[in-house]
Amino acid sequence: MTQETNEYRAQRLQSMSALREMGYEPYGAKYDHEDLAAVRATFEEGRPVRVAGRLLMIRRMGKMNFCTMNDGTDRFQLIFKRDELSETAFSAFKLLNLGDIIGAEGVLFTTQKGEKSVVVKEWTMLAKALEQPPEKFHGLADQEECYRRRYVDLMTNDESRNRFFVRSRLIMEIRKYLWDRGFVEVETPILQDQAGGAAAKPFFSHFNALDKDCVMRIAPELYLKRLLVGGMNKVFELGKDFRNEGIDRTHNPEFTVCEIYEAYGDRTSMEAIMEGLLPHLCDTVVGKRVVEYGDGKVPIDFTPPYRRVAYKDLVKELMGDDWFDLDFATQLERAKAKAAETDTNLELDGVTTELMLTHEVYDKLIERNLMQPTFVTRIPHEFVPLAKACKDDPSLVDVFEFVVAGRELCPGYTEQNDPLEQRKALENQAGEDTEKIDEDFISALECGMPPTGGLGFGVDRLVMFLTGTDSIRDVVLFPQMKRA
Repeated sequence: MTQETNEYRAQRLQSMSALREMGYEPYGAKYDHEDLAAVRATFEEGRPVRVAGRLLMIRRMGKMNFCTMNDGTDRFQLIFKRDELSETAFSAFKLLNLGDIIGAEGVLFTTQKGEKSVVVKEWTMLAKALEQPPEKFHGLADQEECYRRRYVDLMTNDESRNRFFVRSRLIMEIRKYLWDRGFVEVETPILQDQAGGAAAKPFFSHFNALDKDCVMRIAPELYLKRLLVGGMNKVFELGKDFRNEGIDRTHNPEFTVCEIYEAYGDRTSMEAIMEGLLPHLCDTVVGKRVVEYGDGKVPIDFTPPYRRVAYKDLVKELMGDDWFDLDFATQLERAKAKAAETDTNLELDGVTTELMLTHEVYDKLIERNLMQPTFVTRIPHEFVPLAKACKDDPSLVDVFEFVVAGRELCPGYTEQNDPLEQRKALENQAGEDTEKIDEDFISALECGMPPTGGLGFGVDRLVMFLTGTDSIRDVVLFPQMKRA
């Protein structure tokens, strides 16, 4: 704490003591009031009102003083006139500081400049702020400090606060959309015996009561499929996953996901859900279907239908129709040339197969340039062991990767329901670590799982797209940070 901070705190403690001596307890009780947004919407000159909120601005001008109050729904001007208040109330006003929370009772009034205001007749102290807010309430200048002290960011930054209101409404509408279509929301374990449903590094823990190790889930998929076996035909879960991996602009170790499964469906059923859900969210929450995304303000149009294109066709479009007929050495040279031409860095150390090279080309040169919503279909089976193979080509799986603004928003599958083929795929993925195979999940499949479509999307990333934000930390209230 700096000397300046200590001085501000000492001054506020003195103000708090003086307020208490004048009969104003610094931390008040329940206060019935109207939201400022509702006051503005129903404004009527002379109507009595009670409001409450934080003081963002104070202008002292002798016998008439002005404050700006913010209650999280709107900002509103308060006028404190000498002849409208008791001597004690007017004198005590001088002890208020920026950041203080007060309640005010008065009448609505429009100033000569046309500003809607409340002429205060009586006020009460609700919470004294002992810390000096950011200068003139312009907000925190240090972006990292915004993440560490989100409460100050929300207090001073309307845009940030409103973004989280949008996030909340989006989550509510996701649930409503699925419930209205017959899906049932369920909860599956966060603490699991072994990680499954994705290839990711888990967080480890231990059950003291059961004396056994466990992991925090990396995906709820395998438990949700068990419910399909049990006869719950349309299920979804909206909750937290945890992956002990890197942090960047689109990844946080703790993140929110929505996974959806529909018995007797397939990949196309999941495409239909995305083409219905996204415009619904745009219409009901965002208010528009074209969203400007990121610093470049790239317009993303969420009006369906969305483009559908096969993985290999995208590769051929960029690398040539003969790409998949070339030997590895020739592919490597062509990839290096294309990377130099586009000034893109390909990570080729350790790339030893045509499959790995092709996917590096796709990841760095193709996917990142798919700005409009796109279903990329018919993915190599090595990348998706839980999906069913395409009937006409067993080297591919019947899945889509839904890409928006150069990033994958979600995959969708025709799910593998053959227990024998599923075991082979999981064994190939596990290699020598056969203990990683979830035998109970295989046992569930052997009881019979209906043909199924499934998808999962990151809610944080969806909020990023729909609010035009290009950092996941801006849509997560308390992102993970290094120790200060």
